[in-house]
Amino acid sequence: MKSYRGYLIDLDGTLFRGTEVIPEALSFMDQLSKANIPYLYLTNNSSRPPEKVAEKLRDFGFPAAPDQVYTSAQATAQYLQDEMNSPSVFVIGEEGLVRAVAGAGCEITEDRPQAVVVGIDRQFTYEKMKKASLAIRAGAAFIGTNADRALPTEEGLLPGSGSLSAGIAAATGIEPLFIGKPQPIILRYALQKLRTTPEETLIVGDNLETDIRAGVNGGIDTLLVFTGITTPEMAEQSSIRATYEVNRLSEWNI
Repeated sequence: MKSYRGYLIDLDGTLFRGTEVIPEALSFMDQLSKANIPYLYLTNNSSRPPEKVAEKLRDFGFPAAPDQVYTSAQATAQYLQDEMNSPSVFVIGEEGLVRAVAGAGCEITEDRPQAVVVGIDRQFTYEKMKKASLAIRAGAAFIGTNADRALPTEEGLLPGSGSLSAGIAAATGIEPLFIGKPQPIILRYALQKLRTTPEETLIVGDNLETDIRAGVNGGIDTLLVFTGITTPEMAEQSSIRATYEVNRLSEWNI
């Protein structure tokens, strides 16, 4: 196993499960912190701003500052700013996404937006879907924070933001541009923030379809941990291959 100068680390299923911390993850993060190895908590969840994500992590006992968190909302906002010159946007999403888009200099509007951005929105309505569909049919760019159709919670798998985007895609006949894992866009921005190259970075996660596929797509080594959504049997049967696999993070040497 080679040594890595930077880590991109998934949250749910990797560091905690719902409201339950994964004990081995605490010692893993403590080792990273003590070794002064830079890392980012990389999440597809767009609902919370970085400071609230960091606060939740600290409540679990993890070392976390807001600038060590990078969300799909932040990556989406950065894309809007860098690639679309901060367009006017109709946002379907929660606080984390709204704040990130506004912070990128975009006007948030329902009146003839240049882009429609869709993240997780637990107050999603037919009216929002109608406005998004009309705007996209009128020429607005269609962007999704991530393609995750299911969101793991204590209740079970609930509809994710990808389900909302899928509904709008069905209504318009237009597929969204997704930003979050496993797309390379979020990885490009995360590496810029981490200041490491793909060759010297490791992605750590529990999900073959998002975390591990992201590494495969981006040419970054991956560590699959079997504490979340992916089981060893699923990994064995999948065509997606992680660089490394461990049952728990305590088996990994920093």
